[in-house]
Amino acid sequence: MELWYTEEHSPNVRFSIKVNKHIYSAQSEYQRIDVMEAEEFGRFFTLDSLMMLTEKDEFIYHEMITHVPMAVNPNIKNVLVIGGGDGGTVRELTRYKQIENIELVEIDKLVVDVCKEYFKFTASCLKDKRVNIYYEDGLKYIRNKNNEYDLIIVDSTDPFGPGEGLFTKEFYGCCYRALNENGILVNQHESPYYKIYSDSLQSAHARLKAFFPITMLYQAHIPTYPSGYWLFGFSSKGLNPIKDFDAKRWNNLLIETKYYNTNLHVGCFQLPTYVNKLLENSYE
Repeated sequence: MELWYTEEHSPNVRFSIKVNKHIYSAQSEYQRIDVMEAEEFGRFFTLDSLMMLTEKDEFIYHEMITHVPMAVNPNIKNVLVIGGGDGGTVRELTRYKQIENIELVEIDKLVVDVCKEYFKFTASCLKDKRVNIYYEDGLKYIRNKNNEYDLIIVDSTDPFGPGEGLFTKEFYGCCYRALNENGILVNQHESPYYKIYSDSLQSAHARLKAFFPITMLYQAHIPTYPSGYWLFGFSSKGLNPIKDFDAKRWNNLLIETKYYNTNLHVGCFQLPTYVNKLLENSYE
């Protein structure tokens, strides 16, 4: 018998992976959690039947959401990660010795527990002494924060279900207030390719522009995400991700990566024409 995981990327497009074994399934207070194993992608993890990560390509997402802002401001010491219960973003952050504090806010404790059990490499640094985990709603957590963080990374699910509040105007306003004068906000920004995702992309971009003087998008190619083409948002109170980027300074840190590099850093902000047009026509 053949077992396949199939995800609907649009009403007319489905993506499938042949599964060797269905390892784990549970319904938490917030969402259904499944862990499966495949020949091509190794173990992979879904929430409400939507792909979150695979062992084979998770490094792309986690490196790009982390190293781009860290290369713009190497003096980042205090970081807030909202979402990211799999631990991959935290893993990449802990590679920077100058970071003193990492707060991880994950609404669903079971996500963290499952990833510690089944994705040990991804979750390997959650026990780092600089990491403090809070099992709370990200929007509620950040509402009373002011001028505290050098960097906020929103490593959220899609804007449906538990992740919906992390794409609102209120949330982005709270992030703006929670950042210090050189603060950077990076968020996963959906795909521009299928309409259900591009609509979310446009509304999020318009809401971010209402608060941040610098709001840009950058790209990465993640095979198991819808269309394989994904965007991240870079929003800042003053630092420009290209003009304030010092390639030599980051390379001198000698951090080994599999996807991110300093040539890619500049290039990933150069977007296709159809994406630029989407951004020009952004609306809430």
